[in-house]
Amino acid sequence: MLDSVKSMIHPTAIIESGASIAPGAKIGPFCTVGKDVVLEEGVELVSHVTIAGRTKLKAGVKLFPFCTVGLEPQDLKYRGEETETVIGPRTQIREHASIHRGTVTGSGITRIGADCLLMATVHVAHDCVLGDGVIISNNVALGGHVEVGDRAVIGGNAALLQFTRVGAGAMIGGLTGVTRDVIPYARVFGTRAELLGLNLIGLKRRGLDKAGLAEVNAAYKFLFSGPGVFAERVAAAGVTYKNNAFVREMLAFIATPSRHGILTNVAGADE
Repeated sequence: MLDSVKSMIHPTAIIESGASIAPGAKIGPFCTVGKDVVLEEGVELVSHVTIAGRTKLKAGVKLFPFCTVGLEPQDLKYRGEETETVIGPRTQIREHASIHRGTVTGSGITRIGADCLLMATVHVAHDCVLGDGVIISNNVALGGHVEVGDRAVIGGNAALLQFTRVGAGAMIGGLTGVTRDVIPYARVFGTRAELLGLNLIGLKRRGLDKAGLAEVNAAYKFLFSGPGVFAERVAAAGVTYKNNAFVREMLAFIATPSRHGILTNVAGADE
Protein backbone atom coordinates (compact mmCIF):
# COMPACT_ATOMS: atom_id res chain seq x y z
CA MET A 1 0.00 0.00 0.00
CA LEU A 2 2.93 2.34 0.60
CA ASP A 3 4.19 2.14 -3.01
CA SER A 4 1.30 4.20 -4.37
CA VAL A 5 1.87 7.01 -1.89
CA LYS A 6 5.65 7.18 -1.61
CA SER A 7 5.71 10.64 -3.11
CA MET A 8 3.56 11.84 -0.18
CA ILE A 9 5.88 10.44 2.51
CA HIS A 10 9.00 12.39 3.47
CA PRO A 11 12.15 10.26 3.27
CA THR A 12 12.95 10.88 6.95
CA ALA A 13 9.60 9.45 8.13
CA ILE A 14 9.53 5.97 9.70
CA ILE A 15 6.57 3.83 8.68
CA GLU A 16 6.33 0.40 10.29
CA SER A 17 5.31 -2.56 8.17
CA GLY A 18 1.56 -3.13 8.49
CA ALA A 19 0.50 0.51 8.64
CA SER A 20 -2.40 1.34 6.33
CA ILE A 21 -1.97 4.64 4.51
CA ALA A 22 -4.59 5.82 2.04
CA PRO A 23 -3.60 7.54 -1.22
CA GLY A 24 -3.53 11.27 -0.65
CA ALA A 25 -2.31 11.07 2.94
CA LYS A 26 0.74 13.24 3.65
CA ILE A 27 3.46 12.31 6.12
CA GLY A 28 6.02 15.02 6.78
CA PRO A 29 9.59 14.99 8.09
CA PHE A 30 10.58 12.85 11.07
CA CYS A 31 7.14 11.34 11.69
CA THR A 32 6.76 7.83 13.13
CA VAL A 33 3.74 5.70 12.22
CA GLY A 34 3.19 2.36 13.98
CA LYS A 35 2.25 -0.96 12.41
CA ASP A 36 -1.41 -0.90 13.51
CA VAL A 37 -2.11 2.68 12.47
CA VAL A 38 -4.70 3.54 9.80
CA LEU A 39 -4.49 6.90 7.99
CA GLU A 40 -7.48 7.64 5.77
CA GLU A 41 -7.67 9.85 2.69
CA GLY A 42 -6.39 13.39 3.15
CA VAL A 43 -4.78 12.89 6.56
CA GLU A 44 -1.76 15.15 7.06
CA LEU A 45 1.05 14.74 9.58
CA VAL A 46 2.96 18.02 9.35
CA SER A 47 6.24 16.89 10.96
CA HIS A 48 7.69 15.17 14.07
CA VAL A 49 4.37 13.40 14.78
CA THR A 50 4.29 10.03 16.56
CA ILE A 51 1.32 7.68 16.14
CA ALA A 52 1.28 4.27 17.80
CA GLY A 53 -1.04 1.44 18.78
CA ARG A 54 -4.34 0.58 17.12
CA THR A 55 -5.05 4.12 16.00
CA LYS A 56 -7.30 5.34 13.19
CA LEU A 57 -7.19 8.88 11.82
CA LYS A 58 -10.24 9.45 9.66
CA ALA A 59 -10.37 11.49 6.46
CA GLY A 60 -8.90 14.98 6.57
CA VAL A 61 -7.40 14.85 10.06
CA LYS A 62 -4.39 17.15 10.46
CA LEU A 63 -1.71 16.74 13.13
CA PHE A 64 0.86 19.44 13.80
CA PRO A 65 4.47 19.05 14.99
CA PHE A 66 5.28 16.98 18.07
CA CYS A 67 1.78 15.54 18.56
CA THR A 68 1.63 12.05 20.05
CA VAL A 69 -1.45 9.91 19.42
CA GLY A 70 -2.25 6.39 20.58
CA LEU A 71 0.65 5.91 22.97
CA GLU A 72 0.28 3.86 26.15
CA PRO A 73 -1.96 5.44 28.80
CA GLN A 74 -0.59 6.93 32.00
CA ASP A 75 -2.34 4.24 34.00
CA LEU A 76 -0.35 1.90 36.25
CA LYS A 77 -2.94 -0.85 35.69
CA TYR A 78 -2.23 -0.93 31.95
CA ARG A 79 -0.52 -4.15 30.88
CA GLY A 80 -0.08 -3.65 27.15
CA GLU A 81 -3.59 -4.67 26.11
CA GLU A 82 -4.59 -3.92 22.50
CA THR A 83 -6.83 -0.93 23.01
CA GLU A 84 -7.69 1.81 20.51
CA THR A 85 -7.69 5.47 19.58
CA VAL A 86 -9.97 7.01 16.93
CA ILE A 87 -9.84 10.61 15.65
CA GLY A 88 -12.86 11.80 13.64
CA PRO A 89 -12.86 13.44 10.22
CA ARG A 90 -11.33 16.89 9.71
CA THR A 91 -10.22 17.25 13.32
CA GLN A 92 -7.08 19.32 13.91
CA ILE A 93 -4.60 18.52 16.67
CA ARG A 94 -2.08 21.28 17.33
CA GLU A 95 1.53 21.27 18.52
CA HIS A 96 2.65 19.03 21.41
CA ALA A 97 -0.85 17.67 22.11
CA SER A 98 -1.00 14.14 23.53
CA ILE A 99 -3.85 11.66 23.13
CA HIS A 100 -3.55 8.27 24.84
CA ARG A 101 -5.21 4.99 23.89
CA GLY A 102 -8.01 3.44 25.94
CA THR A 103 -7.76 0.81 28.67
CA VAL A 104 -9.52 -2.48 29.33
CA THR A 105 -10.73 -1.10 32.66
CA GLY A 106 -12.55 1.58 30.66
CA SER A 107 -14.25 1.40 27.28
CA GLY A 108 -11.05 0.24 25.56
CA ILE A 109 -11.09 3.21 23.22
CA THR A 110 -10.24 6.91 23.30
CA ARG A 111 -12.47 8.66 20.77
CA ILE A 112 -12.44 12.22 19.39
CA GLY A 113 -15.27 13.27 17.08
CA ALA A 114 -15.39 15.11 13.77
CA ASP A 115 -14.42 18.75 13.18
CA CYS A 116 -12.77 19.25 16.56
CA LEU A 117 -9.89 21.61 17.31
CA LEU A 118 -7.45 20.68 20.05
CA MET A 119 -4.93 23.48 20.53
CA ALA A 120 -1.30 23.30 21.62
CA THR A 121 -0.26 21.02 24.52
CA VAL A 122 -3.76 19.69 25.19
CA HIS A 123 -3.74 16.32 26.96
CA VAL A 124 -6.55 13.81 26.34
CA ALA A 125 -6.15 10.87 28.71
CA HIS A 126 -7.21 7.25 28.20
CA ASP A 127 -10.85 6.38 27.52
CA CYS A 128 -11.96 9.99 26.96
CA VAL A 129 -14.83 10.56 24.55
CA LEU A 130 -15.19 13.90 22.75
CA GLY A 131 -18.17 14.68 20.55
CA ASP A 132 -18.20 16.59 17.26
CA GLY A 133 -17.15 20.21 16.93
CA VAL A 134 -15.44 20.39 20.32
CA ILE A 135 -12.90 23.20 20.80
CA ILE A 136 -10.23 22.83 23.49
CA SER A 137 -7.81 25.69 24.09
CA ASN A 138 -4.11 25.57 24.98
CA ASN A 139 -2.79 23.57 27.95
CA VAL A 140 -6.06 21.90 28.91
CA ALA A 141 -5.79 18.56 30.73
CA LEU A 142 -8.56 15.97 30.52
CA GLY A 143 -8.30 13.15 33.04
CA GLY A 144 -9.15 9.58 32.14
CA HIS A 145 -12.72 8.67 31.12
CA VAL A 146 -13.82 12.30 30.66
CA GLU A 147 -16.79 12.82 28.31
CA VAL A 148 -17.29 16.07 26.39
CA GLY A 149 -20.46 16.69 24.39
CA ASP A 150 -20.83 18.10 20.89
CA ARG A 151 -19.77 21.73 20.34
CA ALA A 152 -18.52 22.23 23.90
CA VAL A 153 -15.73 24.80 24.37
CA ILE A 154 -13.02 24.48 27.03
CA GLY A 155 -10.83 27.49 27.82
CA GLY A 156 -7.06 27.51 28.23
CA ASN A 157 -5.40 25.85 31.23
CA ALA A 158 -8.63 24.28 32.44
CA ALA A 159 -8.41 20.86 34.09
CA LEU A 160 -11.12 18.20 34.19
CA LEU A 161 -11.11 15.50 36.85
CA GLN A 162 -11.30 11.90 35.65
CA PHE A 163 -14.81 10.59 34.97
CA THR A 164 -16.34 14.08 34.76
CA ARG A 165 -18.82 14.89 31.99
CA VAL A 166 -19.35 18.13 30.07
CA GLY A 167 -22.66 18.48 28.26
CA ALA A 168 -23.19 19.55 24.68
CA GLY A 169 -22.69 23.26 24.01
CA ALA A 170 -21.23 23.97 27.44
CA MET A 171 -18.45 26.54 27.90
CA ILE A 172 -15.69 26.02 30.46
CA GLY A 173 -13.71 29.16 31.29
CA GLY A 174 -9.93 29.35 31.28
CA LEU A 175 -8.07 28.21 34.43
CA THR A 176 -11.19 26.40 35.64
CA GLY A 177 -11.02 23.21 37.68
CA VAL A 178 -13.96 20.92 36.86
CA THR A 179 -14.65 18.26 39.48
CA ARG A 180 -18.38 17.70 38.88
CA ASP A 181 -20.50 17.23 35.76
CA VAL A 182 -21.46 20.34 33.78
CA ILE A 183 -24.94 20.34 32.24
CA PRO A 184 -25.46 21.04 28.52
CA TYR A 185 -25.23 24.71 27.47
CA ALA A 186 -23.94 25.89 30.86
CA ARG A 187 -21.18 28.47 31.31
CA VAL A 188 -18.81 27.79 34.18
CA PHE A 189 -15.73 29.47 35.61
CA GLY A 190 -13.62 29.47 38.76
CA THR A 191 -10.72 27.80 40.52
CA ARG A 192 -13.40 25.27 41.43
CA ALA A 193 -16.02 25.60 38.73
CA GLU A 194 -19.18 27.57 39.43
CA LEU A 195 -22.20 28.12 37.21
CA LEU A 196 -22.36 31.53 35.51
CA GLY A 197 -25.51 30.96 33.47
CA LEU A 198 -26.21 29.58 30.01
CA ASN A 199 -24.33 29.73 26.72
CA LEU A 200 -27.02 31.83 25.09
CA ILE A 201 -25.00 32.41 21.92
CA GLY A 202 -24.59 28.68 21.49
CA LEU A 203 -28.32 28.18 21.98
CA LYS A 204 -29.08 30.87 19.39
CA ARG A 205 -26.85 29.07 16.94
CA ARG A 206 -28.91 25.96 17.57
CA GLY A 207 -31.96 27.86 16.31
CA LEU A 208 -33.67 29.05 19.50
CA ASP A 209 -35.65 32.28 19.14
CA LYS A 210 -36.13 34.89 21.86
CA ALA A 211 -39.09 33.10 23.43
CA GLY A 212 -37.26 29.77 23.39
CA LEU A 213 -34.19 31.29 25.02
CA ALA A 214 -36.34 32.83 27.73
CA GLU A 215 -37.95 29.47 28.48
CA VAL A 216 -34.64 27.60 28.70
CA ASN A 217 -33.19 30.35 30.88
CA ALA A 218 -36.21 30.20 33.18
CA ALA A 219 -35.80 26.44 33.51
CA TYR A 220 -32.10 26.87 34.32
CA LYS A 221 -32.84 29.46 37.03
CA PHE A 222 -35.53 27.24 38.52
CA LEU A 223 -33.25 24.20 38.56
CA PHE A 224 -30.24 25.89 40.15
CA SER A 225 -31.70 28.79 42.14
CA GLY A 226 -35.26 27.73 42.89
CA PRO A 227 -36.68 26.76 46.30
CA GLY A 228 -36.59 23.29 47.78
CA VAL A 229 -34.52 20.19 47.13
CA PHE A 230 -32.64 19.87 43.82
CA ALA A 231 -34.13 16.44 43.03
CA GLU A 232 -37.63 17.82 43.54
CA ARG A 233 -36.91 20.75 41.23
CA VAL A 234 -35.62 18.34 38.56
CA ALA A 235 -38.85 16.34 38.76
CA ALA A 236 -40.98 19.50 38.59
CA ALA A 237 -39.02 20.85 35.61
CA GLY A 238 -39.67 17.61 33.76
CA VAL A 239 -43.39 18.36 33.95
CA THR A 240 -43.31 22.13 33.45
CA TYR A 241 -40.90 22.07 30.48
CA LYS A 242 -41.75 18.70 28.97
CA ASN A 243 -42.24 20.22 25.51
CA ASN A 244 -38.85 21.97 25.39
CA ALA A 245 -36.22 19.77 23.75
CA PHE A 246 -33.28 21.69 25.24
CA VAL A 247 -34.59 21.43 28.78
CA ARG A 248 -35.29 17.74 28.24
CA GLU A 249 -31.67 17.37 27.13
CA MET A 250 -30.48 18.99 30.37
CA LEU A 251 -32.74 16.77 32.46
CA ALA A 252 -31.63 13.62 30.65
CA PHE A 253 -28.00 14.60 31.34
CA ILE A 254 -28.80 15.10 35.03
CA ALA A 255 -30.56 11.73 35.17
CA THR A 256 -27.56 9.86 33.72
CA PRO A 257 -25.55 8.00 36.41
CA SER A 258 -22.51 10.02 37.48
CA ARG A 259 -19.34 9.39 39.46
CA HIS A 260 -19.11 12.91 40.83
CA GLY A 261 -22.62 14.35 40.63
CA ILE A 262 -23.91 17.46 38.89
CA LEU A 263 -22.30 20.87 39.35
CA THR A 264 -24.93 22.95 41.15
CA ASN A 265 -22.83 25.74 42.68
CA VAL A 266 -23.97 29.10 41.30
CA ALA A 267 -21.43 31.93 41.24
CA GLY A 268 -22.29 34.59 43.81
CA ALA A 269 -24.99 32.52 45.47
CA ASP A 270 -23.35 32.84 48.90
CA GLU A 271 -22.55 36.54 48.61
